Amino acid sequence: MTETKLNDTVTGLLATANSLYPGNITVSFGDAKAGYVRHDQAQQRMQNGDIDIHVSDITAPSYTASHEMLHLLLLLQGFPQITFNLTTRDDRLDEQLMAIAMELYDMVGHVLVVRKQREHGLIDDQIEDLYFKSVAATIEPEDPDQQDAMMTLRLLTLTDLLVFFGGDLTPARLSQVQTTYPVAFKAAQALYDVIAAKAVDTPFAMRRTIVKLFKAFDDQMTAWQLPLLHGTEFVTVQNVFSERQLRLEVRQLFDVFHSDMLDKNKHTRAYIGLNKGDRQNAFVIPAPAQKDSDAFFKEIYGKTVKDSFAELDVPYTLR
Repeated sequence: MTETKLNDTVTGLLATANSLYPGNITVSFGDAKAGYVRHDQAQQRMQNGDIDIHVSDITAPSYTASHEMLHLLLLLQGFPQITFNLTTRDDRLDEQLMAIAMELYDMVGHVLVVRKQREHGLIDDQIEDLYFKSVAATIEPEDPDQQDAMMTLRLLTLTDLLVFFGGDLTPARLSQVQTTYPVAFKAAQALYDVIAAKAVDTPFAMRRTIVKLFKAFDDQMTAWQLPLLHGTEFVTVQNVFSERQLRLEVRQLFDVFHSDMLDKNKHTRAYIGLNKGDRQNAFVIPAPAQKDSDAFFKEIYGKTVKDSFAELDVPYTLR
């Protein structure tokens, strides 16, 4: 059996990632060959501070490894992460919401990841064919007579397809998705327009697009009368501050509200810090025991953003 190896370009990306990460980053391979490429064919596995990028499917190992590696590089370079600090009290629902939010978050990251892959020559005609094959392997054709439970997955898959191709499908591919998924593809084009409206090239721009995409996704769910993500409340999106903003008081940048959801770790009442500008969840605070709410809010609002985030141990990125 031939040993699976990375090409020189991806080996170079691995060296770059290792230069930025305090631990050790390695790549390992499985032996599956699906005959298409999809973004779930590699995962990051943490162990004792080290990261192993495990490529479970080796249909196109250098492409798949580089994709996961570039996601990791975004984080190492200060691009915003999302975290899940709240619970709906329903574990299954939490998992569904987290999965959808991660798909939307990754789509925005894919603007940067795919761009880098194309710059490095890691996406060619063959990879494009293998990627397009994954669509039919992931989602079934629409039933023209009824809306089924797969509409959300179709929307996510087709929006990501548009990101991969930069919104520019060949006539044959465009005809195929329009014919097979007419309703979902039209909705995917609307979400892609949100992603592509402004350049995603900085941490600030990435955060802005993530927040807008959460809202656009819920607008589509409303139109389809499907359950909402409520990403602006459920998902904590890492903040991107200027030096000036760090010196401001919390009250100047955030509104702190009691949430109907619970703090995920302590299972107590939770307070959410919403960004005044876009109303996105910026941090979550479990309600403190034995402290009246007036004193609690006065203490939070009176601190500088820098001091407050340090005390709460909430990461952020500087513009």
